[in-house]
Amino acid sequence: MMPTIVPISRMVHLGIVAEIVVILRRDYPMAAPDKLKIVCIDCGTTNLVPAPRLADRPTCGRCKAPLFQGEPAELTSGNFDTVLRNTDLPVLIDFWAPWCGPCRMMAPAYAQAAERLEPHVRVAKLDTEQAPDIAGRFGIRSIPTLALFHQGKEVARQSGAMDLTSLLRWVDVHRSAAA
Repeated sequence: MMPTIVPISRMVHLGIVAEIVVILRRDYPMAAPDKLKIVCIDCGTTNLVPAPRLADRPTCGRCKAPLFQGEPAELTSGNFDTVLRNTDLPVLIDFWAPWCGPCRMMAPAYAQAAERLEPHVRVAKLDTEQAPDIAGRFGIRSIPTLALFHQGKEVARQSGAMDLTSLLRWVDVHRSAAA
């Protein structure tokens, strides 16, 4: 990736013009932005939410639905890419199916994880039976499979059911590494 060179000032010293530049790299970690992009699961609108207001139960500017509901958001083939591409928060996705016993066993722990992780992590689930195209694109071979995404890129994956403590620990380890 090419750096962006931004001239800050010019100064004349003994007839020599010196240019001071700062190289800003897009991949260089910087301070958290003032506003975060968060996609409304209900209507698909990308909302800008001031970071300090995340805990204030923000609502969608278009449909007025809560952006975080304390439970896993339902992703579909239609909204999956929009949520990943337009959400600044890490996105945790449970790839599951209704017929899967371990998926059903893990569902209560995953719902509790949503209560604890939101609004700092978008917690969602994708029914692989309803969205086989997405499951195929990500090479989901067994369920349940958890995948953590940050800025649209997969940063971690774990197959198999987990209890709440293990799930929260796994997210914390990988969220810290992704930041």
